[in-house]
Amino acid sequence: MTRLILLFTLMLVMAGCADEGTTADPADTVINYMQAKVDGDRETLSGLLCADLESTLTREAQSFATVDATLENATCEHNADTDIVTCSGAILADYGGENTEFPLTSYRVVQEDGVWKWCGEGE
Repeated sequence: MTRLILLFTLMLVMAGCADEGTTADPADTVINYMQAKVDGDRETLSGLLCADLESTLTREAQSFATVDATLENATCEHNADTDIVTCSGAILADYGGENTEFPLTSYRVVQEDGVWKWCGEGE
């Protein structure tokens, strides 16, 4: 009987963990991805990048490595029943005193292993 209770409890814990990623807002994934990109945070980017784009990890992590960049006024919203997240705001980059603004647009997200992943620009 004790084993049955332990098994049931373990199953509940595992089910709770599996649901955690599926209920997260995909818009948060995009915001977190953009912040990690600006910060050059390779580890965070790796966890947020979809499998199809894993080969681009180094490029994504080094995108703003040589400049002072910040994520400004970023807000995102998941377009219901689609794989698109639409964002506003921008990445501001200072190239030796010359500021360049990269407006945020729409991005594609996918669910992999119950977790939302950033998967490139949307349409």
